[in-house]
Amino acid sequence: MRTYGDACAAAHALDLIGERWALLVVRELLFGPKRFSDLRSGLPNAGPNRLSQRLAELEESGIVRRRKLGPPARTWVYELTDWGHQLEPVLVHLGRWGRLSPFRDLSAGISVDSLMLALRGDFDPTVCGDLSATYALVFDDDRITVRIADGRIDITRGESLTPPDVTLVTDPVTFAAVMTRKRPLDEAVRAGDVTVSGNVALVKRLLDALPRPQTVEPPSA
Repeated sequence: MRTYGDACAAAHALDLIGERWALLVVRELLFGPKRFSDLRSGLPNAGPNRLSQRLAELEESGIVRRRKLGPPARTWVYELTDWGHQLEPVLVHLGRWGRLSPFRDLSAGISVDSLMLALRGDFDPTVCGDLSATYALVFDDDRITVRIADGRIDITRGESLTPPDVTLVTDPVTFAAVMTRKRPLDEAVRAGDVTVSGNVALVKRLLDALPRPQTVEPPSA
């Protein structure tokens, strides 16, 4: 492992998670365990050898662990340790900072987990008021449950144990466009790119609780 050779705790943290793809592996595991193939789908630009190397390093550092699921799955998955989960606020705040950048390529690919991290980071409890609802977000085979109550947002991978108030079926690119106000929800629904089952007004209230920050001015030439 390369090191900065610096006793600063921030420098040591970068020794552990500063290699390319390391933090994005953490991002992909924030909302639940994944198989290696699932991680490859979420990080398509990371080669399999590089991804395997990052996973091995994160596992050796105690940030990620590998375990075998019980029946009927009986497959190996990667998940964050308790210490690894403590990186969530780091990623949330890093995302908030990055959204201020005028240089971000919004046409690049985006994973479901990246969207959910943005959803958590953008959520403003002062705007949601008395909103209390459970949302089922369906992206092909990936299902996410979002619960909002008492000004808090909770996001988990998997189906809700209780019937959701509203179910939204779409794809990551469309959802990102709707989240960022680049595409109106009503237009995406009319075009068939979003299907909403349940109370559409609850989806609009969720979107209202996601105010978009203004980007910083780019440096003058």
